[in-house]
Amino acid sequence: MTSVLLARNGRRAIAAIGGGRRGTGALSGVHRSAQRTIIDLSYSAHFMDFKGSSIPSSMKKLVVNRLSPNFREAVSMQTVAVPTPGDAELLVRNRFVGINASDINYTSGRYDPSVKPPFDAGFEGIGEVVGLGLSASSRFTVGDTVAYFANGAFAEYTLVKAKESIPVPAVKPEFLTLLLSGATAYIALKRLGDLAEGETVLVTAAAGGTGQFAVQFAKHAGCHVIGTCSSNEKAGFLKSIGCDRPINYSSEDLAKTLKKEYPKGIDVVYESVGGSVLELAVKSLANKGRLIVIGFISGYQSASGFPPFKGDTLPIRLLQKSASVRGFFLPHFFSDYREALGTMMQMYGKGKLQCEVDCGDLSEGGRFVGLESVFRAVDYMYAGKNLGKVVVEVAPPAVDNSKL
Repeated sequence: MTSVLLARNGRRAIAAIGGGRRGTGALSGVHRSAQRTIIDLSYSAHFMDFKGSSIPSSMKKLVVNRLSPNFREAVSMQTVAVPTPGDAELLVRNRFVGINASDINYTSGRYDPSVKPPFDAGFEGIGEVVGLGLSASSRFTVGDTVAYFANGAFAEYTLVKAKESIPVPAVKPEFLTLLLSGATAYIALKRLGDLAEGETVLVTAAAGGTGQFAVQFAKHAGCHVIGTCSSNEKAGFLKSIGCDRPINYSSEDLAKTLKKEYPKGIDVVYESVGGSVLELAVKSLANKGRLIVIGFISGYQSASGFPPFKGDTLPIRLLQKSASVRGFFLPHFFSDYREALGTMMQMYGKGKLQCEVDCGDLSEGGRFVGLESVFRAVDYMYAGKNLGKVVVEVAPPAVDNSKL
């Protein structure tokens, strides 16, 4: 789950990473880098690579103008001036931004009632540094590639604090999947799942942005993994990443399948759907079973934000099985973030972790390209059509005129 609190509290986690390159700086208004020499012509404390990156005077961004769980009703496109980075900030030219289920929780004002429209939308992005403040130049330089999660990601350019930016080897959307989706699965299962080899793990919405990682991490722990999904295509994908028993609930009865094939129950459930699925997960727990709630997407589009849940028998069900239900919210585990991100980066680099990205190539209307595609991408995700993390390509690579 993502939120304004995630964007705020997560900053401490990212700051703990110590992101950015050390040892580079600015002398007499000149910033030197491996890419090119940057001369500050317009600002005394900011470096802007206008020529190399063709930075325009204005940009587009998505702004929440009214509170509503309907993203299209809440958000509009605006044209504004490209911001100038402050002393400790980076100006990032966004190449890809991530779509999260909680984007509509944010537009509906559920996370922080004190925040009133208008405010910027979007939580995570990845792109190139095209401008930076003086102190930020001790860690970064123009041309560096960074990922981040911070408010205002749904824009062509975003200001990000240098200490909250994560250096990445390349502007690949796969790295974007790790910031929230991957980290949630990794830390939740490690800290709350108490996984043991040979246990049975159920992952709901297993072919989605965070479910795909939960499947893989549970499998790496030596567990038998069950994953729910909505199509045969998704079931095939789940098999490809190690899921032992994909269950396509559109063609199989989930309750009957679990009862028949797993009569002793499920040891760990990684749950993000809520409602009737959560009720079934509770009923399906084994003795000493652990159910981790990381979200309840089935209710996000409703007026209340919560799906119906019959919890009157919950105490007796937990007592009878010495089972537990545990909630997970990423900002509460920021101390684990550095280790989680580092481990996932290494796993991905070694080919031990698959980061599935869905850019809408097979969607009606085609690939999600351009900021206006965010609206389609949100609809696409809530229609349950995505396979992997939904990502929008904000802009194609800039043309370097010096190489023409």
